[in-house]
Amino acid sequence: MSEQITGDFSSLGLPNSLCESLKSLGYELPSPIQAQSIPVLLEGRDLLGLAQTGTGKTAAFALPILTTINLKKASPQALILAPTRELAIQVAEAFQSYAANIPGFHIAPIYGGQDMRAQLRQLQRGVHVVVGTPGRVMDHLRRNSLDLSSLNMVVLDEADEMLRMGFIDDVEWILDHTPDERQVALFSATMPSAIKKITNNYLKDPVRIQIEAKTKTVDRIEQQYVMVSPARKIDALTRILEVEDFDGLIMFVRTKTATVDLAQKLEARGYASAALNGDINQKQREITIEQLKNGKIDVVIATDVAARGIDVPRITHVVNYDIPYDNEAYVHRIGRTGRAGRSGKAILLVTPRERHLLRSIERSTGQPIAESRLPTSEELTTRRVSQFRENILETLESQDLSEFKQLVTEVQAEANVDAEEVAAALAYLAQSDRPLFVSKDRLLDEPLVSNHRESRGDRERRPGNRDNRERNRAPMDCYRVEVGRNDGVRPADLVGAIANEAKMRSNNIGQITINDSYSLVQLPQNMSSKVTSLLKRVYVRNKPLNLSRVDDSEMANQQRRRR
Repeated sequence: MSEQITGDFSSLGLPNSLCESLKSLGYELPSPIQAQSIPVLLEGRDLLGLAQTGTGKTAAFALPILTTINLKKASPQALILAPTRELAIQVAEAFQSYAANIPGFHIAPIYGGQDMRAQLRQLQRGVHVVVGTPGRVMDHLRRNSLDLSSLNMVVLDEADEMLRMGFIDDVEWILDHTPDERQVALFSATMPSAIKKITNNYLKDPVRIQIEAKTKTVDRIEQQYVMVSPARKIDALTRILEVEDFDGLIMFVRTKTATVDLAQKLEARGYASAALNGDINQKQREITIEQLKNGKIDVVIATDVAARGIDVPRITHVVNYDIPYDNEAYVHRIGRTGRAGRSGKAILLVTPRERHLLRSIERSTGQPIAESRLPTSEELTTRRVSQFRENILETLESQDLSEFKQLVTEVQAEANVDAEEVAAALAYLAQSDRPLFVSKDRLLDEPLVSNHRESRGDRERRPGNRDNRERNRAPMDCYRVEVGRNDGVRPADLVGAIANEAKMRSNNIGQITINDSYSLVQLPQNMSSKVTSLLKRVYVRNKPLNLSRVDDSEMANQQRRRR
């Protein structure tokens, strides 16, 4: 099918409630995959979508599902299978955003590493859509806690990723447990033979849609990302702006509301800022861009659509405050700097849940994005003190201070103190609105764990193999968990559950030995009691891990016996 876009979302047959939600989220025109997929899915046809992550696939299947859902029937009518916990959560959050004007809609994300009891309660209350990882969906099907008898549609999202992670047999098992008369949409970036097999066996006369990746980045733009906590995003941004030597800066967010909110917060922090979104009329838009050009404002916060056509030479930096879902949008965004042969810098804020979007951008552009860390409180203090010193020296050289000297002399005599004490008091007053000495902030000073580089190598390796042991040089303790071969557990199940719940990099997990009724796992030494207590309650294959410390020799003895 062609990629021509002929209208807005309302022209695709979507109800007004969804179109209003999309408008409030800043969506104006459908992407090629959305424009082509939505009408096909609304017709009830099966679909094979070949497109990279970041082309807008989630809306392509979520919007037709929300259009056809029967809210009176509180049983799963659509099932979305995703390869990772992060993607499952992302899809569920997208559904909730699109369904803002659909009261009574319920979606349940189910994935390994989360308390099974919470998922059971959610399913028992009744849901319309389920999005989950294959392993956990199978767990619920085996225990009859997930009823698929009312299912109308199955979506396989990033099918090639599920293949690469070893889930394809699980996917086929799940498809075999769905009703015969259900619609199937399969999305994949590539088409290996195993995906072709699923297409031939489970899709009925599917419409094939292929979206070619067109993204290329500009070599002269320096790109970096910072891993941040969602709750401290604005504080992290403020630190970045304080240490970056920028002239003009354009910052991208996902929604119109966020442009205004962020502009107000930055103004309160001393940055000359303005919002730019689709609700701003053309005249005001022109005024804002002109102010950015002549230096009256330094920071513009914009949505993707509102930023189209901006070409301001003094833009030295682009900040992606919200990572885009569309890879091509990322390229368009950073292209606002580094124009006409000039250099530029692009900074991307990424939350832990958004690692898969970062990986997708890197795969799509063919360029790694360097990780950077937030400036520490000590570095901010050093910078502020240095600037304060420079301002004092400049003032001593350029200003007539005779009247102020007289004032200091009078205060000195009145208070019977040295001149340096008066100077210290004046310095204290001068910095009261912006303290020179920055207090430590644990959430900002300690870097968040970032494991996005496991995208290929870590997924392809298997825990416990020789390469893993060679890479893992950190001191380890040995733990026993009460799930084993008889429960159908695999090393990948344990790695996923432990890494997700303990917020731990998967390559910090050492050898794993699976026995019939239990398993042994090597984990970093001196884990906090909070983490070990949390891991005791984590469920894998319907059973709590009940993690307990054992003697290090136990694993070594088992390894010797197996040789």
